[in-house]
Amino acid sequence: MPIRVRRTRRARTSCRTLVAATAVLLTSLVAPSGAAQATVRPAAQVRESQPVHSYADAIRESVWVDTGLDGDGDGRTDRVAADIVRPREPAAAGRKIPVVMDASPYYSCCGRGNEGQRKTYDADGNPVQFPLYYDNFFVPRGYAFVAVDLAGTNRSDGCDDVGGRSDIQSAKAVVDWLNGRARGYTTRTGGERARATTWSTGAVGMIGKSWDGTIANGVAATGVEGLKTIVPIGAISSWYDYFHSQGAPLYNANPSWLSEYVNSPEAQARCGAVQDRVTAGTPYSGDWTRAWTERNYVPDASRVKASVFVVHGQQDLNVRANHFGQWWDALAAQGVERKIWLSQTGHVDPFDFRRADWVRTLHRWFDHYLLGYDNGIDREPMADIERAPDRWSTDRVWPPRAASPTTLRPGTGAAPGVGTLTASRAPAGATETFTDDPALGETDWAAQIDRSTPAKAGFVTVPLTRDLRLSGPSTVTVRATPTTTTAHLSAVLVDLGPDTIRDYAAAGEGIATLPERTCWGASTPGDSACFKETRSRTADVGYTVVSRGWADLGTWADPGEQRPLTPGRAYPFTLKLASADHVVPAGHRLALIIGGTDKDLLDPPSTTPTVTLDLARTDARLPLVGGSEAFARATAGSSSAARPAPGTAPPLSGVAGPRTDRPIPEGAAR
Repeated sequence: MPIRVRRTRRARTSCRTLVAATAVLLTSLVAPSGAAQATVRPAAQVRESQPVHSYADAIRESVWVDTGLDGDGDGRTDRVAADIVRPREPAAAGRKIPVVMDASPYYSCCGRGNEGQRKTYDADGNPVQFPLYYDNFFVPRGYAFVAVDLAGTNRSDGCDDVGGRSDIQSAKAVVDWLNGRARGYTTRTGGERARATTWSTGAVGMIGKSWDGTIANGVAATGVEGLKTIVPIGAISSWYDYFHSQGAPLYNANPSWLSEYVNSPEAQARCGAVQDRVTAGTPYSGDWTRAWTERNYVPDASRVKASVFVVHGQQDLNVRANHFGQWWDALAAQGVERKIWLSQTGHVDPFDFRRADWVRTLHRWFDHYLLGYDNGIDREPMADIERAPDRWSTDRVWPPRAASPTTLRPGTGAAPGVGTLTASRAPAGATETFTDDPALGETDWAAQIDRSTPAKAGFVTVPLTRDLRLSGPSTVTVRATPTTTTAHLSAVLVDLGPDTIRDYAAAGEGIATLPERTCWGASTPGDSACFKETRSRTADVGYTVVSRGWADLGTWADPGEQRPLTPGRAYPFTLKLASADHVVPAGHRLALIIGGTDKDLLDPPSTTPTVTLDLARTDARLPLVGGSEAFARATAGSSSAARPAPGTAPPLSGVAGPRTDRPIPEGAAR
């Protein structure tokens, strides 16, 4: 059951006492250096850290932290590079400060953020530019910023292993070093030690989008001491679910090519054996292996000690919405303090879709969890949901307590494949049939929802008389009979009706980048705090995809193993659809579409099956706010006359469909 953000984990009920006891020290972090003798205000009056430290004079240094692993097999343990920028004034006064950290494989190969920024260094190898605004904004406010190169990337030893032990240990070792539990060195190969305990409080907040946020999830799942909060943005929670969905292959279905993509040139020359092991351990078949277990952070939610601020695009077709949903539910079950923002975008950073509100909120979040300020952010509504482009609502808890799994059932209609969606079970013997067509996908199916087409089975409610809200994950249970030995299934929930949405299928995935710049922090000649502004890129549509799920029917008996099907045999199967929060307005219809291959999102099976659905044994469990009573009210008094007659309606218009490239986890908008 969802719970409010509150201090209930382990010893968190006593941490306010600790905060109060250290308030004088913490307040000094944001006091101007010339005011060291001034009277310190009580902690209750301290609301926000201020930019009182010089960014231009900040200490910039590089440290290589020993991970304790020998991933590249060269006979010595790997050291990962951590580039650090921290204010000089606290260090000169002997005061310690907390750390904001972004561990990434992208700092050299691909760049970070909407403008693809990379790290830069001076002639002596000292860091000059730190990508993104975290350093510019937070260092003057009394934080250090640490940018970690994952093993095998940029200036680090080892080999990237795509979310495995080496990836996670790359960042965890730095957290340990910041707390005095690991060894750091001033050079990549030398013996001179570097120590963080002279300037670091040991309190760390990890942040990052995509792969970076994924690492934050993985490190939090180790339970490492000192990690106080994480902010995963569009992040993976299980690498299996990035490449597969219930046995069905998505994208290239093997992570080894990602390792090749992000490894430094020298790592590419030495890491072939690691890539071979990754390939062997993560088969295209979709069978579950030990390698996938290693890269699945969800079961270790019970070890998470950090608070978690999740940000995800509900139309993210790169790191799909099931990643945040299963992670969120696992954290909720453990009572982890958490907050969530859900946008209408694809794979986009909140700095680029809600900039001013995001920086303000993130600032308060880090002030609270890293500096200990009682600024009230932990008592505010848990969730912000984008309802329309740039229009947001909030929820005290998420999903709302009134959301209840509600069973809706498909039925036959006046034409094949154009059925009904009601609370009533179909009569025994009722069926619908579709034939897999890999050239078509969810946008084609939705556009032809009121037409009898062979590639999909569609089921639609009557026009709603009241708004109907879905909030949380859905499932669709079928009894399916294939004609071949392999078959894939797709299930899609669609809001049928006109709307203006963020155009997540266009370049930018819901945003347009403008030439004008705004500045967020202090700058130096080599590291600007000014970034291009953005605006919403919108599309007028006739339908909106709400949630999706895909599966290989061959995993019906064992989710970890794909088996050949017996043609003509009926198989029970439950598809898991991604968590979503969407309001279907009055006058619109809600549709459930079941098909085979979802073009550009799901690789096709080795055969071309025709699948027959037993409608009496098929249903959808949807998280409706208000439950079955809300559905009954929303469909009461409606007339099916408002629904076009089968085969007579023109196709509905929607977004152009999923992007056809196969992006790395960072996607198009870095």
